[in-house]
Amino acid sequence: MKIGLFFGSFNPIHNGHLIIANHILNETALDKIWLIISPQNPFKKSGSLLNTYDRLHLVTKAIENDKRLKGSDIEFHLPKPSYTSATLTYLKDKYPRYEFSIIIGSDSFQNLVKWKNYETIVNNYELIIYKRPGFEVINNIGARVSIMNAPLLEISATYIRELIKKDKSIKYLVPESIEQEVQTNRFYSQKK
Repeated sequence: MKIGLFFGSFNPIHNGHLIIANHILNETALDKIWLIISPQNPFKKSGSLLNTYDRLHLVTKAIENDKRLKGSDIEFHLPKPSYTSATLTYLKDKYPRYEFSIIIGSDSFQNLVKWKNYETIVNNYELIIYKRPGFEVINNIGARVSIMNAPLLEISATYIRELIKKDKSIKYLVPESIEQEVQTNRFYSQKK
């Protein structure tokens, strides 16, 4: 089985993430995409992160009607901060029959050489890169890449969190089920 690994904080998951995942499933030979919720990205501050299990809940809720997608808590049980190379080693041992590819934005690809053990990733995995405006794909590290022109929305989880803090609507930026969960549980809100 061919699995695409889409790593992220998903803080919260939004329609931009889902559009990218759907496009990649439509345009590649992947059977499924696992959305790997990162408890702590070594390149990001953890201060604004919603609890890991709440983020997993939101991801699961957002994709509950799409069997091609799966939310994964695999990094919750690995040492922090989360290093992609360690996660890949764990997954390869646990699922030896699966073929994994990594889904990554062209902005992150430019920083790949800063990742811990990036050579292991480049030498052993295909990278499915979706283009982000202003970040060209320059592959001078010999990575196996597929470049995708996925439809992109100019939204971010940071923007969504800012709207919530200002008590403004996030309708159409996130699936309706996520909008309801955020409101019901007062996620990201100043007033709890």
